[in-house]
Amino acid sequence: MERIRAKSTLAEQAFTLVTNLQQRFVTKLNTISEKYGEGKSYQPTEWFRDEGSHGGGIRLMATDETIFNRASVNISQVQYDDDDTKQLASASAISTIIHPKNPLAPSVHIHISWTELKNGSGYWRVMADLNPVVENIEDKAEFAKKLKQAAPQQYAEASAQGDRYFNIPVLGRHRGVTHFYLENYSSGNNDADLTMAKTLGEAAIDTYCNILASALEERTSPADADYKRQLDYHTLYFFQVLTLDKGTTSGLLVHNQNDVGILASLPSHINRTLLSSWKQKMEAPQDLLLETILNCLADEDVCPINNDTKQALANGVRKHYQTHPEAINMQASGNSVPPTVDNHK
Repeated sequence: MERIRAKSTLAEQAFTLVTNLQQRFVTKLNTISEKYGEGKSYQPTEWFRDEGSHGGGIRLMATDETIFNRASVNISQVQYDDDDTKQLASASAISTIIHPKNPLAPSVHIHISWTELKNGSGYWRVMADLNPVVENIEDKAEFAKKLKQAAPQQYAEASAQGDRYFNIPVLGRHRGVTHFYLENYSSGNNDADLTMAKTLGEAAIDTYCNILASALEERTSPADADYKRQLDYHTLYFFQVLTLDKGTTSGLLVHNQNDVGILASLPSHINRTLLSSWKQKMEAPQDLLLETILNCLADEDVCPINNDTKQALANGVRKHYQTHPEAINMQASGNSVPPTVDNHK
């Protein structure tokens, strides 16, 4: 089934951008798999918004488990040109997370999206953050340097917003070691903003692939303690995504037609005992959210996160915020909070 595309020129340009970035990233990741793993390529899964009448997306998932713990590169475009009741005209996005199997190789998260409203306004969301289990000073410096070179005018604000957004107050630490985060961004110059998003996306992808390849080449003997640290860090990542990440929650609240895809960033396993220990740190009603999350998980210390688990988590998170809509204000934010869910109403 062919998905209907948005009609505006900028929406078309944004979708072309995210499609090209997806292909760029997966091509490089497949090359890394051919050199260091079994050479198994990323495989596509397509989903549809209202059977394709309002768009959809393609998720490319890693299949080489010798290299990747969990990895996906997702693109989407939803549009409501035929629905006068919607404020949203279209939203085009790439969202990707790479969790390597080797705990000495860092994870990365990248998200770039263009949201266009029917009143003619629009904004970008641009994110890139490096997430190592074991911090490497050279990796951190290189990733930050390349992002700064790609967006020199935006970098200071994006770095500060990222440090704010990826802070986990109840744990007293951040997710990730260096962050780029622009929310609700528009300079008023559409061409310049599109170029910035393209340049930043390409820099994040290219720099990460260089870091990943180097790590797989040089850091070949992780210790058992490194794998234990990886499990604990993946637990922290899981916790941040499901309790603080407004983008994930908004996606689940907008519709239920891509739940597994929205949660594709979750790592393959977490430390259930560690996650449970954080419940006492949570304020109401988010303590209930964590209880709901725990009830979705198998009763195992090293707990697998499969597609059935993701579906249960999606249902649980969605029901929590439908029951406690005020709790959305307890999630992470940058300098502004666009009304993502309201735009889809």
